[in-house]
Amino acid sequence: MKKQIGSLVLVGLVAMSGPVVSPAVAKEATICRMDFDLVSTAVFYKKGTGTGTVKCDNGQSAEVKIKFHGGGLTFGKDKIVGGTGRFSKVADISDLFGGYAVAEASAGAQKSAAAQALWKGDVSLSLSGLGEGVNVGFSFGKFKILQQ
Repeated sequence: MKKQIGSLVLVGLVAMSGPVVSPAVAKEATICRMDFDLVSTAVFYKKGTGTGTVKCDNGQSAEVKIKFHGGGLTFGKDKIVGGTGRFSKVADISDLFGGYAVAEASAGAQKSAAAQALWKGDVSLSLSGLGEGVNVGFSFGKFKILQQ
């Protein structure tokens, strides 16, 4: 009987104290886009840098720096001017910054079109743009978006 009363008192105290975990305020997901320029070179090791602007439909925006590095069997030099990136929906623009995994196969000379799919956990990014240069090979690496 004492155990039952003790259990009832404990249940009553928990019930009067309110919810243990307060509900989180849900944020509306936003769609973001990135306009960028990127230059890369490769002789087995591919390295690139660039700049861009990320704009979201919720009004958030940021100037960004882009870094790419990876390795594989790849040779060449590329330049993408006026490229675009489209992100999957996110809760906040800050979810977009950081490193993305990338796998790339390329072959081209002079003017060429490029498209890539990248991912970082639940966030995906598709890149497209018109390139200029010469490249051939395949590589794996990391594509980083850093807020300036």
